[in-house]
Amino acid sequence: MRARDLLTDFPTVTLDTPVREAARLMAEQALAGLIVLEDGGRPATILAGTQVLRLIVPRYCQDDPALARVIDEAHADRFLDEIGGYTVRQALPPDRRELPVTDPDATVLEIAALMARTNSPLVAVVENGRLLGAVTLQVLMDRVTSA
Repeated sequence: MRARDLLTDFPTVTLDTPVREAARLMAEQALAGLIVLEDGGRPATILAGTQVLRLIVPRYCQDDPALARVIDEAHADRFLDEIGGYTVRQALPPDRRELPVTDPDATVLEIAALMARTNSPLVAVVENGRLLGAVTLQVLMDRVTSA
């Protein structure tokens, strides 16, 4: 089985998409991440939901989990309100590692190795500079556990 056989249409955002919009898209569609496109439409990176959390969860709560416990529940439930006008570009880590992108002929093992190596819940599939879709961790795991 090849990447082309596991493709899923997958939502994308751009580097200038507001983080609030990206977070809403992830929540509405129960996604672990999104494909981020450059201006030319090629994948730039994968925005994992954990990267969004890193931006929107107050730094002091990340640094000292005990402080998160002292915030009353009414305020703790509204931490997303604090992101203001942040963009996807600002949510991305400064040190972008290997991009989880492959071609349609990649095998299941190649895709699994790429996901493991890049710690990404999805892999963008690109042919001739055009995004065809993505292989998600869920689809990959369904395939390997049903064989």
